[in-house]
Amino acid sequence: MLAACGSNTGRGGSGSGPAISQWYHQYGEPGAEQAVKRYAAAYKKADVTVQWRLGDYDRQSAAALLTDSGPDVFEVNGPLLNQIQGGQVVDLTAEIEPVKDDFNQAVLAPKIWRGKVWGIPQVVDMQMLYYRKSMLRDAGVEPPQTLDELVDAARKLTSKLSAKKVKGLFLGNDGGVGVLSGTPLFAAGLSLISEDGKVGFDDPAAARVLGKIRQLYADKSLLLGAPKDWSDPAAFIQGLTAMQWSGLWALPQIKKALGDDFGVLPFPKDGASGKPSVPVGAYAAAVSARSKRKAEAKAYAKWLWVERSDYQLDFALSYGFHIPARVSLAKKAGELRTGAAADAVRFATEYGYAEPLLWTSADRTAYQDALSRIIKDGANPESELKAVVRKVNAELQRVGKK
Repeated sequence: MLAACGSNTGRGGSGSGPAISQWYHQYGEPGAEQAVKRYAAAYKKADVTVQWRLGDYDRQSAAALLTDSGPDVFEVNGPLLNQIQGGQVVDLTAEIEPVKDDFNQAVLAPKIWRGKVWGIPQVVDMQMLYYRKSMLRDAGVEPPQTLDELVDAARKLTSKLSAKKVKGLFLGNDGGVGVLSGTPLFAAGLSLISEDGKVGFDDPAAARVLGKIRQLYADKSLLLGAPKDWSDPAAFIQGLTAMQWSGLWALPQIKKALGDDFGVLPFPKDGASGKPSVPVGAYAAAVSARSKRKAEAKAYAKWLWVERSDYQLDFALSYGFHIPARVSLAKKAGELRTGAAADAVRFATEYGYAEPLLWTSADRTAYQDALSRIIKDGANPESELKAVVRKVNAELQRVGKK
């Protein structure tokens, strides 16, 4: 399968020197593939071959890193713990050091292990709450600033707009199970893993905040069974919901359809210790430890994702809609300096959180399963979270020994 996918070489042909292979997952935005091949062709110190990997990229790249025929430079999503502890990636601290403090620190943190940087963030994706100004105005509802206000607003909007078959809020067709993750916990002033490496939600506030998410479902304030899921703004644009949780990538489409009849918010804070919450994430450029040309691969990764700020801006904003990973570049981007886009950048900078390095796939599964039972089945949040805390503690013990 890997050999078949590799037939799309994307060789730039204008470089000289050693051959370097670079892998990307398949972006959905038109022009993205052509852009990364153009960047590679502009590099003169090596002949860079771009492979645009179709299908299950994470699975493909994980398998390829165990062989000598894998990529030299490749994208990796989320925390890098498995690759770091498995000795599959190389230290990029020196490459990023000149501008390390300029990166969005929330997305950089999951790339750092024991003081060393193992991946260079490329662009920032974020999620936020969209609301229809006219619908809230007609229902006499203010944009919610707290989670209690969100629950009340969703209920009131659903009631006031019932004749039009409009629901108050859309968190996805599963009621928010798949998309919310740790967002409500951060809104309550908690975390998934604390800064000192312990479970960050072993606190009564965690059960309280998840109970309020359950209330949204129990009130029948949530849109369920929409034609497209939360990542697509179709339900919001078509007027099926007055508020929708979605991504920054949806903003241009919403703006085109609704003009100025929308606003954006972070996930509202909960409780006296809470704060607004904005999930952020970033694919990072990493270098394979099995590369036969590590020095050349590191130099290319530095050139593209540290030195070529023009390409970084182009990649973030010309193909889809993302925030540059560098704070200084985000401030320069004209497309991000006004209106809802400017609000989004501010939210990501002030309230952004990413899944921490020590949050494993086993943690994620245990938490998501518990969240599903709490939201959809009305299971007791306290008992469900106790079981998750035990699982996360065991995982922290396991990964801490490596």
